Amino acid sequence: MPKALREYDWRQWLRLQPLTHAIKTVRYRKIDRRFVRQPVTGDGVPTIRDAARGRHVLLTVAFDDPQCLGLQLRLTRGLVRHDLHIVADNSIEDASARENRQVCAGYGAAYVRLPANPWTARNPSRSHGAALNWMWHNVLKPAAPAAFGFLDQDLFPTQPCDPFEPLERVAFYGDLRRAGDRWYLWAGYCFFRFDAVSRKPLDFGLDWFAGLDTGGANWEVLYRDADPNAVPQRPIAAFAALPGIELRQAYCEWRGSWLHEVGLDGDPSLKAKKREAVLRLLEPALQASPRSAPQ
Repeated sequence: MPKALREYDWRQWLRLQPLTHAIKTVRYRKIDRRFVRQPVTGDGVPTIRDAARGRHVLLTVAFDDPQCLGLQLRLTRGLVRHDLHIVADNSIEDASARENRQVCAGYGAAYVRLPANPWTARNPSRSHGAALNWMWHNVLKPAAPAAFGFLDQDLFPTQPCDPFEPLERVAFYGDLRRAGDRWYLWAGYCFFRFDAVSRKPLDFGLDWFAGLDTGGANWEVLYRDADPNAVPQRPIAAFAALPGIELRQAYCEWRGSWLHEVGLDGDPSLKAKKREAVLRLLEPALQASPRSAPQ
C-alpha cells in the first residue's frame, strides 16, 4: 500500500506525489495481478505441489546464471537440511533456462519455468517480487508445505545448517531490513511457517514509495504488528572479494556462515574475477558437497 497521506510533507503535496503514487500503485498492482494469473506450460506444477505438501521447502528464483544456480544447489543439497528445493526460473534467455533445467535435474531440484515477466526488462526488484508472488499463489499456497523459505540464487551456505529450526519458536524470520519506521525481511533469505501466514493476503513485491524493497509489501499484513526484536538475526559483514579493490567495486557479504556474492553490485568489468574469488572461498564447502544427486 502507498504511504498514508499524513506521511507526505508539504513539498510532496505541491508536487502532487500522493496522487501520482496512488495512481502508479494501482497500475503496478494491476500488472502484478495479471502476471500471477498467467499459467505455466507443461504438467510439472501439480507434481511439485504434491511433493511439497507438508514438507520443508526451499525456493530460489533463478535468473540467467546457470553456474551460480549450480553452486547453490550443490551446496544446499550437501549442507542445508530441507525436504525439497524448488527453482523458479525467471531467466530472460531461453538458453539459460535450458541450462538451469539441466542443473536442477542434476541436483534433484524441482524446476518451474515462469511465464514471461512484465517487469524483467524494466525493474529487477519488481521482477523478483512478481516471481515470488507467482510461486506463492500457483505453487506454495496450493501445496501447503509445513514451511518454506526464499533464497537469492547467489547466496551460498558454507557450513551445515537447519534454516527451518527457528520456525519452532517464531512464525517467520530472516535478514531484517528497515525503512524509516517500517521493517521487512530481505527476500534473499526469509523463512515462514505455513500455518502462520497462509490465511493472510501476502504480497512479496515491493512498495518503493514507502522505501520498501522486494518483500516489503508484506508490511501491512505481516510485519506491522510483529516485534522486529523477536526476529532471530545473524551477523552480516560486507567485504571486498578482491584484494586491493574498493568495497563498492567488488562487494560481497558474509551473512552468518552464508556467502552472498551480491552479483548485481560492484564494477561489471570485475564480475568474472569476483566470481573466481567467490569460488575460491567456497572451495572447502564444495569439497564437502556432492557434485550431483544420487541416481
